[in-house]
Amino acid sequence: MKVRVADITEKEKVLESRSPATDYPTLMQVQEDGACTFLEPIDVTLSMVNEYGHIRVKGRVETSIGLKCSRCLSDYTADVKSNFTIFFTRSTGSVEEDEVELAEEDLLSVTYSGDELDLADEIAEQVLLEIPYKPLCREECLGLCPDCGSDRNINPCACAEKQATMAFSSLRSFKVKQ
Repeated sequence: MKVRVADITEKEKVLESRSPATDYPTLMQVQEDGACTFLEPIDVTLSMVNEYGHIRVKGRVETSIGLKCSRCLSDYTADVKSNFTIFFTRSTGSVEEDEVELAEEDLLSVTYSGDELDLADEIAEQVLLEIPYKPLCREECLGLCPDCGSDRNINPCACAEKQATMAFSSLRSFKVKQ
């Protein structure tokens, strides 16, 4: 999504778009890697204003993704919703070589050059930040049995009880001399 800088004034400008995930190469790479599947287009709402020498973009990104639970391997869907604010500042062209400690507002800031803002990378980044690293179908998911492989959410098995009693059974006869 590209926006001309000249079109952004002191008066708030609101843009809405609905585009497929295929418009974002980073998101397609994540899907090809098997992290998730994008089930719906990416809905974006942006509010932009030119203020105090920078451009403030407040936005909301929404979509629906398909994930595989990391404990029980079942497929489930999750909604991705992210609110964000990014400040765009015109690039000065100079490169600083000294180490500088970044303030919180620096982490929300992006430089741009030219007469257009390309917001595609920032939109994709907001979606990526909401994809769970270790997806769970639900918080209390019991996962798969490591011995028999059955889904413990559906069929509780007795493998864990057998293994726990047999693992330390040889210690029953162990006596400590004092």
